Amino acid sequence: MTDRNDIQVSKFLSLILRHQPGKIGLTLDENGWADTQELIQKANASNLRLTLDRLKSIVEHNDKKRFSFSADFTKIRASQGHSLSLDLQLQEVTPPAELYHGTTTRNIESIKKQGLLKGRRHHVHLSADRETARKVGMRYGKPVILTVNSRQMHQEGNKFFLSENGVWLTDYVLPKYLSFPA
Repeated sequence: MTDRNDIQVSKFLSLILRHQPGKIGLTLDENGWADTQELIQKANASNLRLTLDRLKSIVEHNDKKRFSFSADFTKIRASQGHSLSLDLQLQEVTPPAELYHGTTTRNIESIKKQGLLKGRRHHVHLSADRETARKVGMRYGKPVILTVNSRQMHQEGNKFFLSENGVWLTDYVLPKYLSFPA
């Protein structure tokens, strides 16, 4: 997604569908779904100039695949990253042996002590590849890629989920499961 206006709409959708639907008077159901027409109407009342076709294009071309539609396009939701209390109906899956987490140098000491915390979100977000983790870390400063021993975590009873857009999710990563670059 390269159009500056579409990027602004995508950021707006992230805010509304992940964190603050009430900002425009939108209601999400218990699974995070919003009525598509209601979203368009309330976004336009906030001067967004949104149509169903534009919304479909933004969802389709979002490089991180942050949003998804129901099969009939009557509902839309964010794929993950919510700070709201929702049931995204994620199914537990077995992770690959290693996953990755992108962060910055300023967070390393805290992570070494506390591990990876979900903060205000539902889960810790992990990537299946180093490049995606690097891009995540770059958003916040000089990136550092941590390797997560997800096989051991899973064998020791930790649950993993895979969001619709390919982000691996878990509740917490203890420092003992992390490898830090030298």
